Amino acid sequence: MGDIDDALERADREHFTKEPPKSVQARVNFLIKHLGTAKAVAQEIGVTPDSVNRYRRGARKHPPKDIAARIEAAVHARWQPQVRKRRRHQAATTTGITIETRARFGYTAPIGTTDDGRFRRLTVHLPPTYARRLFDADTQGASDHQMRHIIAEGLRETYFQDNGTRAPGLSEVEINDIDYIDLEF
Repeated sequence: MGDIDDALERADREHFTKEPPKSVQARVNFLIKHLGTAKAVAQEIGVTPDSVNRYRRGARKHPPKDIAARIEAAVHARWQPQVRKRRRHQAATTTGITIETRARFGYTAPIGTTDDGRFRRLTVHLPPTYARRLFDADTQGASDHQMRHIIAEGLRETYFQDNGTRAPGLSEVEINDIDYIDLEF
């Protein structure tokens, strides 16, 4: 997962209407319910089916930190899919998406202007068309680079060119280094 995937996942979590299960036993039971078998859960989190059954029964309550993190991530990825779908649909059709980031932006601009990349801290609201493109790319398994490109296009149009009122010669904006990025929709 890349920076954009992580930011999308964090944004999805903000809209949960109920907290996901807390205990390892409850989390593993949730995963078995959704994946069908202990073997499928074992493949998902990288342990043996016997270990999954021990977690399920409560015979083992404290997995190693890396396995606990994988269990938590698997649960969060499957938690409240309808809530996620509804929020993403709303952002893609009416409300758009807000991006807060500190990143290094590079530019392709006309001769005589500066195209040196530099760090900027931006909070920009992008229209629904960019939210829809970003969600579609995420659903199709696009790379972090491809999703950065979609965000960079939105920032070029909305922030740098102010919807066509300035910087008409700015043809390309690129996000080179991301210090942090948060999305809200």
